Amino acid sequence: MRRHRTAVGILLTVGAVFTGGLVQAGAADAAPAPAPAATPAAVHTASATEQHRARTFWTAERMREATPLDPELTERAALTLKAPTSHGSASSVAATPAVASFPQAGGPWTGGGAVVTTSGRVFFTFQGRTASCTGDAITSQNASTVITAGHCVKYQGSWHTNWVFVPGYDNGNAPYGQWTAAKTLTTPQWEASEDINYDVGTAVVAPLNGRTLTSVVGAQGIQFNGGYNKPMYSFGFPAASPYDGTKLIYCSGDSSKDFLFSQDHSLGCNMTGGSSGGPWFTGFNEATGTGLQVSVNSFGYTFLPNRMFGPYFGDVVKALYDKAQTS
Repeated sequence: MRRHRTAVGILLTVGAVFTGGLVQAGAADAAPAPAPAATPAAVHTASATEQHRARTFWTAERMREATPLDPELTERAALTLKAPTSHGSASSVAATPAVASFPQAGGPWTGGGAVVTTSGRVFFTFQGRTASCTGDAITSQNASTVITAGHCVKYQGSWHTNWVFVPGYDNGNAPYGQWTAAKTLTTPQWEASEDINYDVGTAVVAPLNGRTLTSVVGAQGIQFNGGYNKPMYSFGFPAASPYDGTKLIYCSGDSSKDFLFSQDHSLGCNMTGGSSGGPWFTGFNEATGTGLQVSVNSFGYTFLPNRMFGPYFGDVVKALYDKAQTS
């Protein structure tokens, strides 16, 4: 994952559920101060030519060779992200999480469930090199929306190109296909100044073989304004040492609010670069691999190893989600 905060050197690099998920705007513990008034999300549209190029660009070899967006920063941050999770039904919150592996500071996800197919690696070209992040398929009106980190769609003033989502990535294989972005979007705050509190991005992917993304891999639910200090599960495909991007990794434990420089969630986790954009779930059920997504892997502080941070999903992120799901 890749995140930074103005005046602070913090960083990580960037790097999905059957049956429809739930979108829930809920009350919460210690919600943050009111967010800025929602303004239109920043949008980049890929032309038909660009989409065709992306479809043919990502060979198995290129996917294996793709590196985290900022490996040197991720290594300094000493953060690693892990396995994906999934969400509940369209009418109810996912069941209480199982406790067999709670807490977990980081390790391969050996369970099954929807998270195995809704989570995947994100691949793109950044400044002439191939790079990777993580993403998650979420419930949406267009059945084609992927959520990830803002720096996984746009960074240093440039939108990434050759952007594809590979759900269920398996060491160079794409068992559910490569889904090309027709549009990528991010929050106005990330677009304007790369404000770490709003490091969230989305992609609307084009149909593949006549089918939409979530009709193939399922979709996780999503929750806004859910508060802090919750049991959480985080998933990702970290690709910086000691990980290599081949496995879905996860972390779990009681989250807290960052008490230093951001309004983000905090979780004990050793995921590294490439995990950026991976989903954080509350109410995660280990048996079904579903939960409600409330954040994404975003950054880590170099002086706080083995802790990961993710942005709070408030009104600004809801506006981004609404724009994406209706595009």
